[in-house]
Amino acid sequence: MSQLHQLTWKSALLEFKAYLQLERSFAKNSVEAYMRDIGKLKLFVEQSELEVIPQTLEQKHAELFLQTLSGLGIGIRSQARILSGIKAFYKFLVLEEWMKSSPVKYLESPKIGRKVMIVLSLEEINQMIAAIDLSKPEGERNKAIIEVLYGCGLRVSELTNLKISNLYLKAGFVRVIGKSNKERLVPINQSAVKQLLIYKDQVRVHQKIKPKMEDFLFLNRRGKFLSRVMVFNIVKQAAKDAGLQKTVSPHTFRHTFATHLYEGGADLRAIQEMLGHESITTTEIYSKIDQSHLRNTLKKFHPRFE
Repeated sequence: MSQLHQLTWKSALLEFKAYLQLERSFAKNSVEAYMRDIGKLKLFVEQSELEVIPQTLEQKHAELFLQTLSGLGIGIRSQARILSGIKAFYKFLVLEEWMKSSPVKYLESPKIGRKVMIVLSLEEINQMIAAIDLSKPEGERNKAIIEVLYGCGLRVSELTNLKISNLYLKAGFVRVIGKSNKERLVPINQSAVKQLLIYKDQVRVHQKIKPKMEDFLFLNRRGKFLSRVMVFNIVKQAAKDAGLQKTVSPHTFRHTFATHLYEGGADLRAIQEMLGHESITTTEIYSKIDQSHLRNTLKKFHPRFE
C-alpha cells in the first residue's frame, strides 16, 4: 500500500463506482446496490467512532459489522449479499494495489437457513434492567429504552424515531411511525411510563439539544437522536453486564414481547395490530415458537390428556 495515497471512504467509493461503471459495465441498479452495501460499512465505522479508513480495516472490524447487522434484524440473505459486495470492494482495492491483501478474504458468508428466534424470560429482562448503572446520566435513558422495547414491541427504527409529541402517557399509549410511514397506537405499561418520565423530566431536560432534535425522545451525549447501531450496543452491553449467554439485540425484545403476549393468551389479531404487521401470516410465527406451551396448556386443562 502506498504511503503517499491514503484513501478516504469517500474517495475509495468513488474509485470503486467508476470501476464498476467503466470497466465492468455494470447496470445502474447494480452499481447503486454495491454503493448502498459498502455505504453501510462506512456508516458503521463512523457511528462506532472507529478511526479506520478502507486500507486500515481489519477482519475483526468486518466481523463486528456483520454481528451488528444480525443484531439489527437484517436477514441472513441480506447479510450474505452485503458481505459479497464488501469482498468485491476489497478485491478491487487489491487489484489497484492500494492494498496488499483483502481483510475480508477469509470471512465466511452467513449460513442461509431457518433462523432461530431468541426469546428472553421475564427474569432475564429484569436482570438486564438491574445491571444498568443508574449513577450515570445515560443509565436512566438506557433503562427507559429497554422498558419501551419490551413493553411496546417496537422495531429499533421506531424507537430511535420516537417523538415526545407522540407520547400520550396519561392515556397509556404511544403513537408509532412504522414501515411505509404507517402510524399505529401502541399501549404502554406503567413500568415503562414511569421510567420514561424519569428520563424525560430528570435527565433529558439538562441536555444541550441540537437544533431540529428537540422532539426526538432518546438522545445521545451530543444532543442528537440515537442511531440504530447505538441502540444495538446499549442492549448488547446490558446483556453482557447481566451475564446472559444469549445473543441479545433490540429485535430480541420485539420477539419476546410478542411471544409473551401469545403465551399469555393474547389474540393473534391483537398482536398483529401492536407489532404493525400488515399480514396475519407474519404474526402467526409466534403460535409456533413454543409448542411445549401448547402441550402444557392441553395437559393442564383437557380432562383426557396424559
